[in-house]
Amino acid sequence: MDKILITLMVCCLLFPAQIIRMSYANQRVDESKTLSADEVQGLLNGDGMGMARAAELNHYPGPRHVLDFASQLQLSEAQRSKAQQIYDRMHDEAIRLGRAILFKEEELNNTFKKDEVDSNKLKILVMETARLRGELRLVHLFAHLEMKRVLSRGQIEKYDELQGYSTRGPINKYHHHESQKP
Repeated sequence: MDKILITLMVCCLLFPAQIIRMSYANQRVDESKTLSADEVQGLLNGDGMGMARAAELNHYPGPRHVLDFASQLQLSEAQRSKAQQIYDRMHDEAIRLGRAILFKEEELNNTFKKDEVDSNKLKILVMETARLRGELRLVHLFAHLEMKRVLSRGQIEKYDELQGYSTRGPINKYHHHESQKP
């Protein structure tokens, strides 16, 4: 029994290390070595990627989903038009920032690849990328903030219901903006 337990413990210790090595090895064939294929696609599409989760889960609807639920929310033509404007502005800016982030990630990768990395250059690249990611998150959060001002309280409650969020207690649903326009 002790030998089986020891064998299991050794396997548990070794197995995660193998997974980590394998996952990095698999990413070597991807276009970006610093981001997953899903992350790259999300940045190129202007997707929310959970960046506005704090707003979404606290009754600040996202414009993409408001447009998706337009008939159920009984949006007026003015509300529908405003939601589309908010979405278009957010989406265009998210794509612009996503491309800038991808450029910085590729620059970071190339700095290591060419063995041109030093602590100063590394700090600058990481800080620039973090600034861009912060701007991208703000774009998504601002859109939710603006969208809430367009809807009535009843529409927001209906939105939460349609999204499967409970108005009582914690909300645990992960959320993405879709990249397709209506």
